[in-house]
Amino acid sequence: LLTGTVSLKNNMYLIYSQETHKIYRQKLEELTSLQATCSNAISKQRKCLKDLRHSLTKCAQTCDEKELKLITDIKTQIKDKENVFFDMEAYLPKKNGLYLNLVLGNVNVTLLSNQAKFAYKDEYEKFKLCMTIILMFGAITCLFFLNCRVTDEIFNFLLVWYYCTLTIRESILINNGSRIKGWWVSHHYVSTFLSGVMLTWPEGPMYQMFRSQFLAFSIYQSFVQFLQYYYQSGCLYRLRALGERNQLDLTVEGFQSWMWRGLTFLLPFLFFGHFWQLYNSVTLFRLARHEDCKEWQVFMLALTFLVLFLGNFLTTVKVVHQKVQKNPEKVQKTD
Repeated sequence: LLTGTVSLKNNMYLIYSQETHKIYRQKLEELTSLQATCSNAISKQRKCLKDLRHSLTKCAQTCDEKELKLITDIKTQIKDKENVFFDMEAYLPKKNGLYLNLVLGNVNVTLLSNQAKFAYKDEYEKFKLCMTIILMFGAITCLFFLNCRVTDEIFNFLLVWYYCTLTIRESILINNGSRIKGWWVSHHYVSTFLSGVMLTWPEGPMYQMFRSQFLAFSIYQSFVQFLQYYYQSGCLYRLRALGERNQLDLTVEGFQSWMWRGLTFLLPFLFFGHFWQLYNSVTLFRLARHEDCKEWQVFMLALTFLVLFLGNFLTTVKVVHQKVQKNPEKVQKTD
């Protein structure tokens, strides 16, 4: 009798599970259908807005001041609509970019719930913090304790892996609604290339001449990145609470407009790091002209450090200039 009762309960649980799974499959099909409908509707709306903007641009060439003001207002409304579409698309499946397609293939990386998005973003930030600390201690160990090619290779390989992982995770976050863009995305691709070239640089006199300078730069860079994470995360938390920043905004290895209030003290550290990159570039260009230099890595690293300096420096100066132009009175008062 007891065996029959247990068997009956198991059958009831099985039937319940099957019915629940059937409902789940139906809801999943409905969800997929709704996603396709929303995606198609947004695509059509984007096309209409694009055509409207093109027509307004043509009209602006022959209209008077009153009509020009009206066109400007309409363009502002179009931009607001596009921002709304961007937020909507963060919850819809989308095609991966070229980079994600090459790395992951055509896999849907869109996270459907806010909880999953925020959890992935927080995990990304923790990963950056942990790796920054590890890289700092790794550079200190290589510079002061272990002057060995093997440990240098391990450190350089760790840099390549770290920046490759960052680019993949950032691409996934962008697919899920993060607004990180521009140079601060490209910066990590350039850093990946630079680390890869450092990894392939063979042992020799030229390598030893630059080794200490590069490791010292890596220590300083990790220190500045730690400072940025510590202060940017606090600033972002405060701005999110006030509703002034997106929930998926990330800390970056640079200076953005939202940091103007409270984080300007980081600018001297950033500019010093930028000019150290320029110093690295100049040093490598000099080594490339050395009569004993036969490695192609020297000249390539010099160019890459120069690109990093120009990108970081010009982007930071542009942000500061824009904020000063928008708030000239506030800047004069603080001076």
